[in-house]
Amino acid sequence: MALAAACGHAVIRQRTDGPGLESLSRLGGQLALTDLALFTEARYTRHPSQADLHAPFQDHPSALEHFPSGSFVPPPMRIQ
Repeated sequence: MALAAACGHAVIRQRTDGPGLESLSRLGGQLALTDLALFTEARYTRHPSQADLHAPFQDHPSALEHFPSGSFVPPPMRIQ
């Protein structure tokens, strides 16, 4: 029953959100955008899935965080 509800919800959301998502996708293609940028400060805070795991420690292993946005994004689940 939960699976049917999830599938039904997905169909409804696809119908209601589809046109808006298509226009955003076309806009992203026209502007040659890559990935979602959550923060603009450093390469390892822009998008957590694209982060280099050692980038925050590029100065030395116990270096303090340079940018405040690093404290808002938790480490990826695979290294917690």
